[in-house]
Amino acid sequence: MTQELMLFLKDLTIKKIHEGLKNKEFTAFELTKEFFDYIETRDKEVQAYLSLDKVGALAAAEAVDIAIAKGEDIGPLAGVPMAIKDNLLVKGLPATAGSKMLENYTAAYDATVIKKLKEAGAIVIGKANMDEFAMGSSTENSAFKITKNPHDLERVPGGSSGGSAAAVAAHMAVAALGTDTGGSIRQPASLCGVVGLKPTYGAVSRSGAIAMASSLDQIGPLTKTVEDAAIVFNAIKDKDPLDATSVDMEYGDDLLHPKLENVKKLRIGLPKEYFVEGMDEYTRAEVNKAIEKVKSLGIEVKDISLPNMKHALSCYYIIMPAEVSSNMARFDGIRYGRLDELQQDEPKSLLGIYHKQRGQGFGKEVRRRIMLGTYVLSSGYYDAYYAKAQKVRKLIKDDFDKAFEEVDVILTPVSPTTAFKIGEKTSDPMQMYLSDIFTLTLNLAGLPGVSIPVRQYEGTGQMPVGFQLIGKAFREADILGIGQFYERL
Repeated sequence: MTQELMLFLKDLTIKKIHEGLKNKEFTAFELTKEFFDYIETRDKEVQAYLSLDKVGALAAAEAVDIAIAKGEDIGPLAGVPMAIKDNLLVKGLPATAGSKMLENYTAAYDATVIKKLKEAGAIVIGKANMDEFAMGSSTENSAFKITKNPHDLERVPGGSSGGSAAAVAAHMAVAALGTDTGGSIRQPASLCGVVGLKPTYGAVSRSGAIAMASSLDQIGPLTKTVEDAAIVFNAIKDKDPLDATSVDMEYGDDLLHPKLENVKKLRIGLPKEYFVEGMDEYTRAEVNKAIEKVKSLGIEVKDISLPNMKHALSCYYIIMPAEVSSNMARFDGIRYGRLDELQQDEPKSLLGIYHKQRGQGFGKEVRRRIMLGTYVLSSGYYDAYYAKAQKVRKLIKDDFDKAFEEVDVILTPVSPTTAFKIGEKTSDPMQMYLSDIFTLTLNLAGLPGVSIPVRQYEGTGQMPVGFQLIGKAFREADILGIGQFYERL
């Protein structure tokens, strides 16, 4: 790997690749090959990928080059190398969800978002590492490897989409897809210094995503710039007949082409409940810098309150495990190819098979959440816990609705700290859960949010900090518009 190659890949965005291909500065095949050459060296340190698809990626790149040679118009994603979180199905590739339970599973079809990316000409480089079944905030819960933060290899990249964020931050992909159930796109984006968008619930089809908590999960992009995030989101959004929760929503021209005069009309709220003790001082100072920078755009900023935010963590850790326990029931070790593990000491009954397969196939964090979820749904406890949590969820959504009567966008921190050391929080689940305290409210309310780096951190020796912009439902254009003008300052 040459220094020139690293600098070349570092400088690439979706827009620059599109221009380079159109101007014949390089071919998609050459570009894809360069990425694999770089991954071969860099990923030995970072460990962002679980599997690569060199043959498929180079074939897809060749198809883009043929289209260009024929004089056909290509879209903005054509020839763009992307990493895909390993809980999203890509036909013919492994889909482990970071778990031993699915170690031998190969996807039989493409998730809807993957179909859309392939139709747009994007190149799937490989599948990115993640916390097992997306349960975690550090990618330390993967059954296969621990991904490192590219800015400091002794620190975590965040989670659960840590592999996706690290691949983009380390320039081993220009963009990536992740999933966000309580902050799993935005938190690793913040810790790795990239952009991460969690769309409105229903804006993007979840068909072909391995479910964790179905009323909270959402698929979204991780990219180097806000502009790139808008391009990927525009490609994967829209209603899908395979996902009954997806919505047919018309997005205007301002999604990809925001106007400064429209952005300046937006009002931003700062909720006092998010700027509390517990946030480290460096993170607080960086987020305050972001607020001042946003003000310099000429946008009105005012203080607001979201009073029920204090109940969000408790509410989330009742609803999410309850849905986890239901979704994990399908993984019995029979339908997904772990029966070959039963050759020695074969159980004598079906119940024995379940005990052995689920006990050995699931990691500690997954078992913890299944047990917690089963408990809160059990007879005598449903009304005391789950039903009450759903009422609190409604109160949290009402808080946002009320706040959006006086502001258009809400600005908050993403994570209370920068990336922590590997192993620092693994022995204390509560400390790990607190990593998502600023992000999970959006999943409960179904709102869009984007994590944007406060500034450029690479080469400064400092760990990245992101700030979060929260928008009204299906108003991704507002938060992406502010973000695009922010990163041009």
